[in-house]
Amino acid sequence: MDFSLLKKQTLIDFFTKGNQRSINAKKNITASFFIKGANILISLSIIPLTINYIDPYRYGIWMTLSSLIAWFGFFDIGLGNGLRNRFAEALAKGEHDKAKVYVSTTYAILSILIAAVVAVFLVVNKFLNWNAILNADVSVVSNNELSILATIVFTFFCINFVLVLITTILTADQKPALASLFDMVGRLLSLIVIFILTKTTKGSLLYLGVVYSSMPVIVLCASSIFFFNRKYKQYRPSIKSVDFNQAPQLLNIGVKFFIIQITVIIFYQTNAIIIAQMFRPGEVTVYTVTYQYFNVFTSVFSIILSPYWSAFTDSYIKKDFEWIRKSISKLKKLALLMILLLGIALLANKFFFSIWIGDKVKVNFGLSLAILIFMGLSMFNNVNCHFINGVGKIKIQLCVALLFSLIHIPLALFFCSKFGISGIMYSPILNALTTLGIYEIQYRKIIDSKAFGIWNK
Repeated sequence: MDFSLLKKQTLIDFFTKGNQRSINAKKNITASFFIKGANILISLSIIPLTINYIDPYRYGIWMTLSSLIAWFGFFDIGLGNGLRNRFAEALAKGEHDKAKVYVSTTYAILSILIAAVVAVFLVVNKFLNWNAILNADVSVVSNNELSILATIVFTFFCINFVLVLITTILTADQKPALASLFDMVGRLLSLIVIFILTKTTKGSLLYLGVVYSSMPVIVLCASSIFFFNRKYKQYRPSIKSVDFNQAPQLLNIGVKFFIIQITVIIFYQTNAIIIAQMFRPGEVTVYTVTYQYFNVFTSVFSIILSPYWSAFTDSYIKKDFEWIRKSISKLKKLALLMILLLGIALLANKFFFSIWIGDKVKVNFGLSLAILIFMGLSMFNNVNCHFINGVGKIKIQLCVALLFSLIHIPLALFFCSKFGISGIMYSPILNALTTLGIYEIQYRKIIDSKAFGIWNK
């Protein structure tokens, strides 16, 4: 028996047999492992390179500023996720003209909103004291330098905000691997240019800001031109196809996602700001590096989860509940395996930190354990959330997110004052524990057709 031929045939069968949704998921997951695997390696390489380029203190300032800028991520008012669901629904029903209208309208609304936000920021920025906001020593970096840096980063961030819609379209069409390719290329270009900067310039926050901010914009601009002139030519945004009457269709679910996005920003992007204010910018580096270390595992899990959001939308519309049940079961078993790997990573973190960062950042075991617990709970939660998001039944998620967004900052301040830097993760852990049961109940009610009232909204 030719075992090499048998293995080859088994591999071919794996990618060609079964439900078409499962085949698409397998192909995207496999491709994403290579793409996002490279992305993870690039991200891990950028951190020590950047720290060595500008030093840990300035790196903390950079991460705090990046967190503040990320707050403006909510200005899409949920249009991106609204487009993702509506575009997937239109494709599932074969309504290609409507899909083009959704795309054109989303681009139009978002462009108008972002233009207004940039104009307001450019005016307000002149009056901001960035040294006070970032708790940055004026002898290390001047307010003028920080003001220029904020302008550069914010402007590119907003441009990226509109251009990234091409990845939303690809993901809605169950091609998340292609969408993740853009991020990888942008990070690779950043790594290359930052490496060149380390050899040719002294550490500069301004140079760093330009590189980090401009590379993704360049990649997304080129990608948008490419795809809208080829595969997605029939959906290419045009002024004629803009229909603001369709905005409610996008915003109905989009606004709910918008509010959830705000709570996510409060949960994750305020942490660096709180740490900088309660401790010092250097501690932001400790938090960021530790978070990124464990985030490798959640990133791997997200590779697997990514194709399922739109696949759940498609399968729910077509009432293929058996496929949903099997997929959810497999994903939850995989989440348990990833939690076990997180535990192994905790035991080995000192060893890997010494290789990765050297002695520039010290391992904080309490912070590491808290991040591990949070990420483990989140991975399990995300399985149910991807289904709930895919079918658009997110009112409970919205209510829970609103509640915890209101209490997160007070809780974080309290826990940090009592337990030090590790306390920054106790509020997110409390949130994850609460939602673990709630989302499981909602999933089972929906899949068993027993969801009524708020469980079905």
